Amino acid sequence: MALIQVNYLSRALFRTVTLNVVLPADKLDYEAVEYINPEGKKFKTLYLLHGLLGNYTDWISGTRIQRWAEERNLAVVMPSGDNSFYVKGKMPFDDYDTFIGSELPEVCRRMFPLSEKREDTYIAGLSMGGYGAIRNGIVYSDTFSHVAGLSAAVHLFDDETEREFENDLFEDREKAAKTDLNPMVAYDELLTSDRWKPRFYLCCGKCDDLYGTNVKLRDYLISKGADVTWNEDEKASHDWDYWDTEIKKVLDWLPLEKSDMGLGSGNVKLKEE
Repeated sequence: MALIQVNYLSRALFRTVTLNVVLPADKLDYEAVEYINPEGKKFKTLYLLHGLLGNYTDWISGTRIQRWAEERNLAVVMPSGDNSFYVKGKMPFDDYDTFIGSELPEVCRRMFPLSEKREDTYIAGLSMGGYGAIRNGIVYSDTFSHVAGLSAAVHLFDDETEREFENDLFEDREKAAKTDLNPMVAYDELLTSDRWKPRFYLCCGKCDDLYGTNVKLRDYLISKGADVTWNEDEKASHDWDYWDTEIKKVLDWLPLEKSDMGLGSGNVKLKEE
């Protein structure tokens, strides 16, 4: 498995950005010691977003995503979103909306052998990244076919939420709540268009403060006819143990192939007697 750090000049953010890319292009057959993946193969891709206070290293250090992606021949792109909630900010050149939904897939497909097909392109995230994945997965549904939100921070426009940080994200939260920054409004707008409708995987621990707003979003999407897979855990909270478990379930849910691991670090095969 190739783990690649990428630095490139972003048009949407007008600065150099850093991301990690997991690319299963170096898998070797044990007997033949040849690369398993045929030349010209393009990989299905998951764009994976971190939470508040995190960066592009979070998913690699916090979960076993690298090994599980290799098992399924899945490329994983993990950008840094700062504390942006992956939407367009107030300042110039803070267009994380365009960065995630349009620019990043375009640039990564230029750099790596990634499939251009919508059905092979997915987005997921945890907490802040869960909100970013859900909102951008809906708004850019022509890019992403499957959307997963783990303990998603979808409380931003909930009437019961009054937190100073969330209020500071928008110049006018009440006004923003009526736009496609609100995933519910974004999905309503999607239903009035001829654009593709994504499938959703939503999950949250019942000990998580965000549980209630995740249930509200789940029920809303189901009421609108969306294809929603829901998972909850009685004891789980807002932590990496839960997200490590859930991201594997997300990969099981995605339409991925199950393949042999191939020869890799630590691989030992004993000769049969």
